[in-house]
Amino acid sequence: MNINATLLIQIIAFLLLIWFVNKVLWGPLSKLMEDRQKRINDGLSAAEKGKHELELAEKRAKDVLKDAKLQAQNVLSQAEKRGSEIVEDAKVKAVEEADRIKASAQAELEQEVSRAREELRKEVSSLVVSGAEKILHKEVDAAVHNDMLETLVKSI
Repeated sequence: MNINATLLIQIIAFLLLIWFVNKVLWGPLSKLMEDRQKRINDGLSAAEKGKHELELAEKRAKDVLKDAKLQAQNVLSQAEKRGSEIVEDAKVKAVEEADRIKASAQAELEQEVSRAREELRKEVSSLVVSGAEKILHKEVDAAVHNDMLETLVKSI
């Protein structure tokens, strides 16, 4: 065979191989590679989006935690304030109750003193009348006796 014919057959076989590879292998292979590239890009963009959402979620979580701490601190300070108010209110009520008890005891004491004075006046007046009877050696009638007692009570 002739070298030109062999060369021509090889060129035709090579062209058929190029056409076959281009038609049968290269098109689907290239489509597979493009699909894979698209999936990789979609995955990377999804990962980037997930990373961004994670950052946002962490930021929101920090904000929520900060707000919760602030609210807890406010509740705690309000509780302390209310506790102080209750203590102060209890102190005021205790002082008022003590004053009331003291006033009641003072009034009762004054009543007892008045009763004791009245009894003492009666005893003194009865002793005075009895002493006067002994001095006068006679008994004084009841009307005179009451007048003398009232006069004596007023003077004492």
